[in-house]
Amino acid sequence: MKTNVKTSPILHLTYAAVCLALCMVLPFLTGQIPQVGSALCPMHIPVLLAGFLCGPWWALAVGAVAPLLRFALFGMPPLFPTGAAMCFELAAYGLVSGILYRKLPKKVLNVYVALIAAMLAGRVIWGIVMVVLMGLNGSAFTWAAFMAGAFVNAVPGIIVHIILIPIIVLALRKAGLAD
Repeated sequence: MKTNVKTSPILHLTYAAVCLALCMVLPFLTGQIPQVGSALCPMHIPVLLAGFLCGPWWALAVGAVAPLLRFALFGMPPLFPTGAAMCFELAAYGLVSGILYRKLPKKVLNVYVALIAAMLAGRVIWGIVMVVLMGLNGSAFTWAAFMAGAFVNAVPGIIVHIILIPIIVLALRKAGLAD
């Protein structure tokens, strides 16, 4: 019985491990860029890629674990509320990008559709979790804080994601390394 290498669970596990490793390393690289390093959202890139490469469930796991593992290893991001909210946000990124990429026809436009929908869903989830966490802390999480955190301050990262991720996904597809 012959298995398709592209759908191999071992390949998906390997891609997930590489994406998780990138979640640990990329913030060191972007952190060297003054004033926009964290705005580039470096941990988001590998999680979104995991959705395209590994499928929704592996990507959900990568997204949920990455902030916790990075905190355990390097003390960043701070666990409460940033790291906790990021766990849900990144898990949503991976889940939504993976589901949509699997369900939509394999057209270039649909890579963008899956990516943008995942980014929007993740930011909404982040906002909901921040409302809950800040409420538990006795603080308010306002609409202005949501808009600033999810969109205004993240503009450099949003632009990088929209440019970089489709290029990588399409190049990997062309090379025969992704579905």
